Amino acid sequence: MNSPILQLLVLAGIAIFLVLRLRSVLGTRDGFEKPAAPAASKSRKDKRDFEVIEGGPDLDITDHVPEGSDSAKALAAMKRVEPSFGVSDFLSGARGAYEMILMGFERGKIEELVPFLDPEVYETFQQVVDQRAEQGITIESEFVGVREMSLVNATFDDTTKRAEITVKYVGELTSVAKDSEGQVLEGSPTAVKRQKDIWTYARNMGSDDPNWQLVATDE
Repeated sequence: MNSPILQLLVLAGIAIFLVLRLRSVLGTRDGFEKPAAPAASKSRKDKRDFEVIEGGPDLDITDHVPEGSDSAKALAAMKRVEPSFGVSDFLSGARGAYEMILMGFERGKIEELVPFLDPEVYETFQQVVDQRAEQGITIESEFVGVREMSLVNATFDDTTKRAEITVKYVGELTSVAKDSEGQVLEGSPTAVKRQKDIWTYARNMGSDDPNWQLVATDE
């Protein structure tokens, strides 16, 4: 047998051996091979549906007070009388009102606050401002911001349509009291202090006057 034929037979034997060997290793679809992914179903049972269901909870209310609470019921009643009313919008306005009223009182400039204060609250503020003036005391104050704010209570009178909402604030400000000669009596122009206030606002829902008035203050 000549050399070319012998070489051909040897190569053929090697090829057959390799084929059989590879089939023994790769010929099955078992083990760790990732199975073919099934076709995606058009209606998956585990798919979450985030659509708002009619008659479900009003997130504008339940984001601020517990669902089913007396406050939640009162806020819902306000919305029925005045559909344009929003709790989040109210709180946004109450945040700005807090700074405006607090700084007006601190600086003794409360005349501009008349539309936003109940007459009794205005009178109380005015008495404090007048007393400071008689003693020659001035207050220098700067508002830093509202650190915390939450709605703590809401009530609604179906007969009078009077709504009341109580808000708790934790404000930050600098405040220094000086006498008539400019000497510091209390406070610091640089030290930031925290002030806790609980304010109640009131308004007749459905009225033409959009302003809420501050009707009570507490700490």
